[in-house]
Amino acid sequence: MTQAALLQPPATARLLDEDRVRWLIESIRGNRFLPQPDSSDAFVGDGDFRTIGAEFLGYFIRLGGLREDSRVLDIGCGIGRMAVPLTQYLDPQTSRYDGIDPVESGIGWCQRMIAAVYPNFAFQRLDIAHDLYNPGGKISGKALALPFPDHHFDFVIMTSVVTHLPPAEILVYLAEVRRILSPGGRLFMTAFVVDRVAATNEHGRRDPRLAFRRYSGGPCWFVPSQPPLAAIGFEDGFLDKALERAGLSVALKSLGHWRGTNAGHHQDVIVAKRRGNGR
Repeated sequence: MTQAALLQPPATARLLDEDRVRWLIESIRGNRFLPQPDSSDAFVGDGDFRTIGAEFLGYFIRLGGLREDSRVLDIGCGIGRMAVPLTQYLDPQTSRYDGIDPVESGIGWCQRMIAAVYPNFAFQRLDIAHDLYNPGGKISGKALALPFPDHHFDFVIMTSVVTHLPPAEILVYLAEVRRILSPGGRLFMTAFVVDRVAATNEHGRRDPRLAFRRYSGGPCWFVPSQPPLAAIGFEDGFLDKALERAGLSVALKSLGHWRGTNAGHHQDVIVAKRRGNGR
């Protein structure tokens, strides 16, 4: 697969107004009136909250084909980094956004600061067990059932989700994503795909925080100095096969610059399309 291999263009590609997208991203970056959590909150994560959110909105539109009237599910919505810029793009009359996450503090902030102002946005906590983020959770990731009906969403976001999940749970998540996606609906997912360039640090410029090593015959690669679920890379091809198994076809695979190559984004991006019209 090439650095950015577009296998199937987004359905809205011919309608894309690049000047408007650029204006929208810049306006979000500079809009100090948009809700923003305290930078001292450890749950916010690395980087500038507004800037990264605006950047990803551009990816959702340009790479994922996100439309203003889409029904969006944000799995692992955290403290609203993706949701805040989406409030400026999704049509308040025709679109819908739902965010889910196991961390109660993030969901609470989103409900107070976003959903209270934007009626088409909703957030709920799912008590999914995770060794790092929710160790006391009641729901096993292997038994995940998303609380939404079949074919309910047009666009599903999973940014920095599979980078913290073991393989068995990823298969369950993807099966649920396929179930709740409408025919032709799309999944936008970020990941660390460990190809030859990444594994060998071929260019000598790989992100030093992501010096993945493989410890068994499985598809997972881990960072030795971190807890196993802090950052997981997957053998090249594993996620492609998992998506196909779940009934999702890879439409785009664009590798990121974390591996030391030139790219417009850090993590790897995979966009997949729901196959079939039935269950």
